[in-house]
Amino acid sequence: MMTMRKTLLAAGCAAMLASTPLLLAQKGDAAKGKSLFEDNCAVCHDAESADKKIGPGLKGLFKKDKMNNGKKPTDANVRALVNAGGNGMPSFSDTLNDGERENVLAYLKTL
Repeated sequence: MMTMRKTLLAAGCAAMLASTPLLLAQKGDAAKGKSLFEDNCAVCHDAESADKKIGPGLKGLFKKDKMNNGKKPTDANVRALVNAGGNGMPSFSDTLNDGERENVLAYLKTL
């Protein structure tokens, strides 16, 4: 038979696990990300359309089946592209810190 302590512990763990996706979904600040995008990305990428500027337009990025590199636009794949750069895009791993990259990612999801 479960003790009251074990019951409460199990309930607490279940509640924490149930709320984890919500916590992850709220990662990043889109308003701060917009400002960072304008300062670092807008010279090459258009946020208002999917038309190519120097790099691809990013409107609807997370609604697309795949990015120009053929990968699905998931958080991990977009983050990896921002970090590593490639195909003419510079790496932003040293330019933006982790929190700033999460803010940009949050903004890209609003496009």
